[in-house]
Amino acid sequence: QLRRMAGRCDVLAATAVNHPEVTAAVEDLRAQRLRVFSLLSDFAQGARAGYLGLNNLKVGRTAGWMIGLAAGGPGKVAVFVGGHRWHGHDLRETGFRSYLRESAPDLQVLEPLVNLETRQLTYEAVLALIARHPDLRGIYVAGGGMEGAIAAVREAGRGGELALVVSALTPESRAGLAEGVVTLVTDTPLEKLCREMFARMAGLVLEGAGPAEGAQHFLPPDLNVRESL
Repeated sequence: QLRRMAGRCDVLAATAVNHPEVTAAVEDLRAQRLRVFSLLSDFAQGARAGYLGLNNLKVGRTAGWMIGLAAGGPGKVAVFVGGHRWHGHDLRETGFRSYLRESAPDLQVLEPLVNLETRQLTYEAVLALIARHPDLRGIYVAGGGMEGAIAAVREAGRGGELALVVSALTPESRAGLAEGVVTLVTDTPLEKLCREMFARMAGLVLEGAGPAEGAQHFLPPDLNVRESL
């Protein structure tokens, strides 16, 4: 898909997995004077024009901080990622583990679960986790599929007892916050993201004035809890 954009535009922003084939495609486009920005999850470092999104390491640490506060005692916590090639999810998991290792060593982080960002897989996996681990204290959904986690925690009657951190403010997560099923939503400020992305793309093409080569531009996340609704 990236390669098919050659000759069709002057600059491109994309969200993709971090994989050698993706890096090769970005390098090919760069040789044809088509610059590529990575969006939301970084990829092709050293070849792409820049990255725009959240500081995913800090987002993960924020999730760990909230679950550490809300856990209410020792036990286990789980983390869901969309896949093993999403750079942003890898960083969120790293930050999450790092914070809990430093500040809440009584919480054991289970091996990450891949949910392919689908609600049904997440729903089934969360119900299985709750059944398998009576001492489960928290769940962090680092990417998509949070609707399944919200439904499972609600169905199990663990809302307010089991800390749940998710990554987008939607009607489902807003309702979860209001009910006390969701503890924290770390949301991406999409309007700011889009405005900043187009400004940088236009500046690079029209004025030749882009950010420093390979620069990362981080936006602060919007943090939402029940009382902030």
